[in-house]
Amino acid sequence: MFDNKRILVTGGTGSFGNRFISTILNDYSPSAVVVYSRDELKQFEMQQRFPDESRLRYFIGDVRDAQRMTEAMEKVDFVVHAAALKQVPAAEYNPIECIRTNITGAENVIRAAIAQGVEKVVALSTDKAAKPINLYGATKLVSDKLFVSANNTVGEHRTRFAVVRYGNVVGSRGSVIPFFYRMIDSGANFLPITDDRMTRFWITLDQGVDFVIKAFERMWGGEIFVPRIPSTRITDLAQAMAPDIEQRVVGIRPGEKLHEVMCPEEDAHQTVQFQDFFSITPTIKFNNAGVDFATTRLGETGAAVEPEFEYNSGNNPVFLNQREIVALLNETGFGR
Repeated sequence: MFDNKRILVTGGTGSFGNRFISTILNDYSPSAVVVYSRDELKQFEMQQRFPDESRLRYFIGDVRDAQRMTEAMEKVDFVVHAAALKQVPAAEYNPIECIRTNITGAENVIRAAIAQGVEKVVALSTDKAAKPINLYGATKLVSDKLFVSANNTVGEHRTRFAVVRYGNVVGSRGSVIPFFYRMIDSGANFLPITDDRMTRFWITLDQGVDFVIKAFERMWGGEIFVPRIPSTRITDLAQAMAPDIEQRVVGIRPGEKLHEVMCPEEDAHQTVQFQDFFSITPTIKFNNAGVDFATTRLGETGAAVEPEFEYNSGNNPVFLNQREIVALLNETGFGR
């Protein structure tokens, strides 16, 4: 569906943007891919990795800048909104800055997409937007609501919006894997565990990219798509990475959960389960109120979940054991 189309990625120089753009260039024949971000050094470095001047375009800009966002979306067909302020402590110390990027920025993306007649927009969310307990999660919940409700404000315009929500990306910046490795390499005599009951969802970067691409194909507009992925106990992860190093419980950090939630119990009445993903359907009715969200545009059929159902990393039926964790680290290039 991306052949001969123009695709724009906000926050395009990040980990997701790099892998997504590489996949699009290798697997499809887009007429252009627009990288929209505010860091000129990262754009320069990206140009060295992707010397495809005929199809790649680089726009310096911030999602906070509504006019620049609108200019960048001229003649664009598809948008992936990946730009965000994501660090939990930074958001707590700089709340207004986080709001301006994650909420006002989302509004600017929506308005620009509608004004320029973009066909489809997929926004990246986070497990922290479900039952948020920190400011970052709260801003992403608002962002999710904005993108879902945007389908009700498009009027006669063709633009449709959907959201993709998933948990930790294996080895991403700020995740526990590089943190543990830095401690191991520095000769630490223990690995800090915030709570020995803690669990996390895990998804690879390639899986995340593929899930976003699939969302463009299966979306009607208004869904929050959640992949069905395995969980990991943090104690098992630490044991797999450093079997000879002690684990020491240091206490849970502010804004941190024992288990990640991706489909809250409160949304059970709106949640549809498919073979390898969930879809949280919109609570408001759109102009296309006749859409059956239990069937995707690809013809995939799902069924309503049980009342009081919740999908979190603690009640997930699929957990990786230590051997599988090691295999995953090796597969993604983070093994030792």
